[in-house]
Amino acid sequence: MTTAWNPRPPEGGHPQAEHLPELDVPPPDRQRRWTVLLRFLLLLPQFIVTAVLGIAAFFVTIVGWFAALFTGRLPAGVADFLGGYLAYETRVTASALLLVDRYPPFSFEGQGHPVRIELRPGELNRLAVLFRFVLMIPAAIVTTVLQYGLAVVCWVFWLITLVLGRMPGPVFSAVAAVVRYRMRYQAYTMMLTSAYPKRLFGDGPPAGQPLPPAPATVPSATRPLLLGTPAKALLVLFLVLGVLCGGASQTVQIRQGRWGHLDDNGAATASIRTS
Repeated sequence: MTTAWNPRPPEGGHPQAEHLPELDVPPPDRQRRWTVLLRFLLLLPQFIVTAVLGIAAFFVTIVGWFAALFTGRLPAGVADFLGGYLAYETRVTASALLLVDRYPPFSFEGQGHPVRIELRPGELNRLAVLFRFVLMIPAAIVTTVLQYGLAVVCWVFWLITLVLGRMPGPVFSAVAAVVRYRMRYQAYTMMLTSAYPKRLFGDGPPAGQPLPPAPATVPSATRPLLLGTPAKALLVLFLVLGVLCGGASQTVQIRQGRWGHLDDNGAATASIRTS
């Protein structure tokens, strides 16, 4: 297909096996420094559109959940909308995180854009659909921790890319791994796949099987996604920083709540004393 995602089952008439969503991002290349400098400003319209579409996708996912619970699969229209939205949102995320320099089009299909995802919505286990919002909690925690950790150091990556005019290989691989895991988590949440998010630290061939290659027409540095030691170390850093940030945030909230409680008690005591 020439669209930004592939919903078709494997050829040959064989039953569809569990398919893990794939992300294709071209190898790191030169980037225009002025677009790196103004990246978030340039993407502001995209952020607004993805926020509005995200609200719509939430309600469509609820509709799809009820349908999948009774039929064992997403309706075609629901799968098309959610798959298109996920492809579009992934392109915007890849651009924001400096994986590519090319501006994402305002389109689900994204004709000609180098960032693409492959999805194959199919049969779903009704029991897994029923408990989907419970099953996704571990992956949601991992995704949130990764995003917290990446947010702490992303300004360093931005500065490096601005100075060098390109993203260093290990940084590219680590950021791409986060984007891919996040995309797989979203696809699982939206019931676009039955495969649970996995392989955060890169791809390894299954026992006795080669890694699936990327489509010949798509130059991809992420299929397979092979991470070296520096990239894996960065992912560990993201996780550690994310846990620390999450813990610090909870501590601040608890302390603010305690101070607010003390202030309320102090005000109440003062009013009693002055009455």
